[in-house]
Amino acid sequence: MRNPSLPYKLVYCVTAVACGLSSAPSMAEPIDWPELPKTGFVSRRPATVDDLNRGCSAFLIGGPEKSAGTPLNIQIPQYAFHVDGASGKKTPVIVVQAEEQSGIKAVGYKEVNTSRTGAALLSEMQLLGTNKPH
Repeated sequence: MRNPSLPYKLVYCVTAVACGLSSAPSMAEPIDWPELPKTGFVSRRPATVDDLNRGCSAFLIGGPEKSAGTPLNIQIPQYAFHVDGASGKKTPVIVVQAEEQSGIKAVGYKEVNTSRTGAALLSEMQLLGTNKPH
């Protein structure tokens, strides 16, 4: 179901990405946090179609002609958990993108254990910073 407060194009991209995701491992399993990537993310600028095609971003705000998102002032890349609002389940991820439009703050991420790409609202994330979690 579409959240009416989200811009249509953001919802479209987030839904398209999220539909390909499967369940992540239980948090009872140990997390093998990788080093943060040196490339393959979008920082201090809006994502472009090229970023999306290369797997450097999880979503595109706006259209292919012009990005409409504004980058959020958070460190990219960084470690985080995506926290499912319904179950409380935490999935370890690396944040690769963070943008805002019309007051909606969204992040793109790659799951640590699967490398799958996803997108979520910033409020669904527990940001951990750039030091490798223990």
